[in-house]
Amino acid sequence: MTQPLLIEIGVEELPAIPLLKILDDIGSSWAKILEANRLLTEFEFSYTPRRLVLWHPEFPVKQPDSEEEMFGPPVQIAFKDGEPTRAAESFAQKCGVPLSEIGRGEKGGKEVLYYRKVIEGEASETLLEEMTKTWMGSMRFGKMMRWGERSEEFIRPVRWILALFGDKVPEIELFGVKSANTTRVHRQVSFDPIVIESPKAYFKALENGGVELFADRRHETILKGFERIESGQGVEVGRDDELMDEVVAITEYPTPLMGRFDESFLKLPPEVIMTSMKEHQRYFPVFKEGRLYNGFVVVSNAKTDDFSQIIAGNERVLKPRLSDAMFFYENDLRKGLDPEGLKQIVYMDGLGTMFDKSVRESVITTTLAEVYGERLETETGKDTGELKALAERAAMLAKADLLSEMVYEFTELQGIMGYYYAKALGEEDLVAVAIRDQYLPSGEESDMPENLFAALLAIAYKFDNLMALFSVGKIPTGSRDPFALRRAAAGIIRIVTHFDIPFDISEMIDCFKKEYASFDTSELEAFFDERFYKALDANPSIITAVLASGERDINEIVKKVEALRSIAESDEFKEVFTTFKRVANISRDIDLDGDLTVDPALFEKGEEKVLFDAFNATIAKEYDDYEMRLDALFSLKPQLDSFFDHVMVNAEEEKLRTNRRNLVGSIYRAFREIADIKEISV
Repeated sequence: MTQPLLIEIGVEELPAIPLLKILDDIGSSWAKILEANRLLTEFEFSYTPRRLVLWHPEFPVKQPDSEEEMFGPPVQIAFKDGEPTRAAESFAQKCGVPLSEIGRGEKGGKEVLYYRKVIEGEASETLLEEMTKTWMGSMRFGKMMRWGERSEEFIRPVRWILALFGDKVPEIELFGVKSANTTRVHRQVSFDPIVIESPKAYFKALENGGVELFADRRHETILKGFERIESGQGVEVGRDDELMDEVVAITEYPTPLMGRFDESFLKLPPEVIMTSMKEHQRYFPVFKEGRLYNGFVVVSNAKTDDFSQIIAGNERVLKPRLSDAMFFYENDLRKGLDPEGLKQIVYMDGLGTMFDKSVRESVITTTLAEVYGERLETETGKDTGELKALAERAAMLAKADLLSEMVYEFTELQGIMGYYYAKALGEEDLVAVAIRDQYLPSGEESDMPENLFAALLAIAYKFDNLMALFSVGKIPTGSRDPFALRRAAAGIIRIVTHFDIPFDISEMIDCFKKEYASFDTSELEAFFDERFYKALDANPSIITAVLASGERDINEIVKKVEALRSIAESDEFKEVFTTFKRVANISRDIDLDGDLTVDPALFEKGEEKVLFDAFNATIAKEYDDYEMRLDALFSLKPQLDSFFDHVMVNAEEEKLRTNRRNLVGSIYRAFREIADIKEISV
């Protein structure tokens, strides 16, 4: 038998960010509690800033009965001469029944005393209070609070509990608040508790009371409001998923409204205006004809017929924010970009100042400018000498915006503000763009640097982070990575493959290690290797096989993995690979770096010559990519199968045995130039 169950925990306004961080866990936590209490049923979790709601259309009125099997002592011990022993009586006492009700069963091949105990399920109503307490206790928002004289903690004070189970109000007490059949609606509708007689009446009361309970409907309402503004004003409202989630979480009755600010503020970089609006006011930017417009959209939580005062109030609030930003911007421009101040900012103990970091990045960037000079000259039309000078200039100015008032106010604009200041101060476009893009990519879905020149500074920033922090022992352990070094290594991999440039890990570490305190560089190489398993979408054994080939160039590693992955995913690969697994096994004891000369004069079987000729023809060809080369090598399967069927590789005569093993080893070595195939698992 089931009854509808509705539980609403009423709270003071929940902070959006902490709530959103654990949102997915809140429902799953309740599901685990249901399962632990043998009451798992379909339910829906919903929230607004003032309530957390659990809704079960059908909830069992009691737990299902369960059975417990109890095994006692062996029968030969339980009875002596037909009389029960103390062991039998103790088992019956443990089961809570007379000995006459104890049966017999089998366990471990022996006949033992046995009893099946039926445990009657508890009434659900008696379990709800403890279940709800456990659920609330599972919500770890980070910073919690206490109120009144209570010792319990929650993110915000609990003000009411609505609980309906069928036509009853189950007893639930949390934080000194007892359950009742009342809820609260939008404050502009009523401050008084609303009596609720049924779940149907609850949902109707919220609807009439200016509360949209369901987040997806609030989201839809906001989007429709955007569309209304866009069609009415001829503008485009900037979508921001992160901001949208936050606004959905802080509203119960959302209404998008458009306000305006003085057009003179458009002299500010667009990112400054948008960041100021988002961070301080949770406004959405507005665009017109592809350019930032002097408008904004605020999502009101008010329930009123006249929003004019709300719009005017938000316009008044925004003006001083933008005035401050304008003051910071103009003040920063007067000061200019000067890295000297970075000498006063400590980067990290043992690694000097931010100026020292800039110098190290300058060394890396200018070296890379020389390494990739020919391609850079083609792309930029500048000679390598000029490019190295510009690279040094970009590296030394890259962190100068950390000294600006704007970045002090909005730390997320570092690099971006450096770009605008560099442009305004007449720096070369290459320098300005490099400053802007130095932190890219900042994540898996992040944009890449605009051009190869900018990519050099982005690599230098990340590579210095890795070299510097490894040199002072700040190496990630387990899941801890406080300095985002895994992201730095993954970013270098993405940049190198995106721009298709050579980047030998071993050579680069060896080239720049003199700039740092001595450390075990093999640890950093291994750290890069680990990143390939996360960065590349491939069977881990394929990545292992490529790394086992000894390849250290990031770009070549990725190309080899992609080539081998493409072939290994084919339907026929498993059958083909069986032959080459045999090649790997035979080659296990062969010195692949030694002399593998094959003497055709020693061939006794025609299959030897056929394989030898086919292999030589294969390796003599030029191939456009690794996949074509691998395809050609794998196409040797028929000749190899025939060879293995008719030729004794480990012949008794040493010369024949060596010659045949050298032939097989040569084929294996050709594969190993791309990947060590013995590492592949299929």
